Amino acid sequence: MTDGVGRPGFNHNDFYHGSLLRRVPPDCARALDVGCGTGVFARRLALRASAVDALDRSAEVIETARSRSADLPHVRYVHADLAEHDLGEGRYDYIAALASIHHMPFAETITRLSRALTPGGVLAVLGCYRQVTLPDLLPDLIAAPTNLAANVAVRLSSRLRGRATSVVDTAPVSEPRMTLAEIRREAELLLPDVVIRRRLYWRYSLFSRRPATSLR
Repeated sequence: MTDGVGRPGFNHNDFYHGSLLRRVPPDCARALDVGCGTGVFARRLALRASAVDALDRSAEVIETARSRSADLPHVRYVHADLAEHDLGEGRYDYIAALASIHHMPFAETITRLSRALTPGGVLAVLGCYRQVTLPDLLPDLIAAPTNLAANVAVRLSSRLRGRATSVVDTAPVSEPRMTLAEIRREAELLLPDVVIRRRLYWRYSLFSRRPATSLR
């Protein structure tokens, strides 16, 4: 794992993989990973879903992901921009988006992802938000020592193993424009059952289950 400039570092998204994977429905037939990067989460998701579509608009990281998933034929990597990609309706039992939603129009994207879920399907978002208030800043000030220690440990481990890194391991970086309050307000209008929580390391989680009785 690398930081934003290709150096080995503690990956804040990977830290939450377990929490996201616990939301995968039993007997998940098809899952989608939006903004899959080099496919770390998609490969873990493949252990819980019969088929995984992994989407990213960067051709370079998609090629890296494919090269690392040769033993997982049920993971399909797609080089595409989500805004131009046909998701269909009611296709996926589980959709995940890790640090990718802030690259896209929030309301439009959340609506499309929700419609692509099967009845009873789960939307799981690990997102980034713009920090503007003291409550935004406090959790990460508290977590700063842990973040520093984790980065040092990862870099030391990488150096001892002589691991080579490349910028192909990184995804494009974009600063979030929406505050957590704005995200919460829009999400609650679009997804009545949504649960949003502030997380450490400049992240929030959003979970929503599509009603099992009917399609919206």
